[in-house]
Amino acid sequence: MAVRDNHPEPLPAIAGGEPVRETYLPYARQWIEEDDIEAVARVMRGDWLTTGPTLAEFEKQFAARVGARYAVAFSSGTAALHAACFAAGVGRGDEVITSPITFVASASCALYLGAKPVFADIDPRTYNIDPVEIEKKITPQTKAIIPVHFTGQPCDLDAIHALAEKHNLVVIEDACHALGAEYKGQPIGCLSDMTVFSFHPVKHITTGEGGMVTTNSGELYQWLLLFRNHGITRDRELMVEDQGPWYYEMLDVGFNYRLTDIQAALGLSQLRKLDRFLERRREIARTYNEAFASLPEVEIPYQAPYSRSSWHLYVLVLKLEHLKFDRRQVFEALRAENIGVNVHYLPVYRHPYYRWLGDPDSCSLSGFYCFHAEELYERIITLPLYPAMDNEDVNDVIQAVRRVISWARK
Repeated sequence: MAVRDNHPEPLPAIAGGEPVRETYLPYARQWIEEDDIEAVARVMRGDWLTTGPTLAEFEKQFAARVGARYAVAFSSGTAALHAACFAAGVGRGDEVITSPITFVASASCALYLGAKPVFADIDPRTYNIDPVEIEKKITPQTKAIIPVHFTGQPCDLDAIHALAEKHNLVVIEDACHALGAEYKGQPIGCLSDMTVFSFHPVKHITTGEGGMVTTNSGELYQWLLLFRNHGITRDRELMVEDQGPWYYEMLDVGFNYRLTDIQAALGLSQLRKLDRFLERRREIARTYNEAFASLPEVEIPYQAPYSRSSWHLYVLVLKLEHLKFDRRQVFEALRAENIGVNVHYLPVYRHPYYRWLGDPDSCSLSGFYCFHAEELYERIITLPLYPAMDNEDVNDVIQAVRRVISWARK
């Protein structure tokens, strides 16, 4: 058993001490190297800037990486979620069940199509959506389940797939945190009807903005292709008629959600580094775990035995009963040390829009309230974690957390 260090920590900056760092350390950022820049420059010197052969190669290599038959790239992870809901046939009057502990896009993708998001509470250990709570929320209107692999730790997919099969539902994994994660030894990306990834700069690889949907279904693949390009096709097998080589048809209402070859070039270059990026994330997470496991005022992330996280986020839970300050004061104290902590996330239904959606007269949240999500939200802080952090950065985070917790403990 680790023994608490008896040496008193210096005063934190918020109480008059010197900050741990002179410069601000963000909670996440991209890692762009010279070969990434050169890959983009090569495309910019060529003939294709928008959707072209580089994008097709990125999709091919990405699908192979996650073990899926097909991959379709989009202009953002949000666009990819929208497309997946469309391909699943989500529409007006339908309900889509998802987690409240996620970015708003996991629920907004249902709203875009006139459907209603329904929030199922989380497992208090993994912070992922709880299959038992999902089943409680299934109604005749339920069309799909969107489990979110929060922080990069996979959800209990076997239980979720069993529910989907029982009730004839589509499963769309929101894996925007989970590129490189594994569920029971299999890569996330090939296990459900569709899986959605994000390439925002804070994610595992980046294309600036961008997203991807993977699937093993040829039919869903065709709908995804249509949706990202105005509902237009040049595929002779899909068109009603063929008037010549110039001819194309709009088969449904789609969007311009295309990713460019410029972005795909960056994505391809980054994809080749994914293993290195993942290993560094896991190394930092292990270091944090070792540093904080002995602190009685905090709880380190639990990892389910069936999962191998890709560690998009490192979320530390404050045991407020052992602290004389609340989460906001601890947060502000860490920011004063120039540690760019964050909070992921405000339960989605607590945003003002959902108050209007739930009950426009009383702004009641009673139709959405999730006990475990609420309890978690009040206690969580996200620490910096990204591959470009060096060991000094990691040590600064550890030193700042120890200093602030020492100051805040009862």
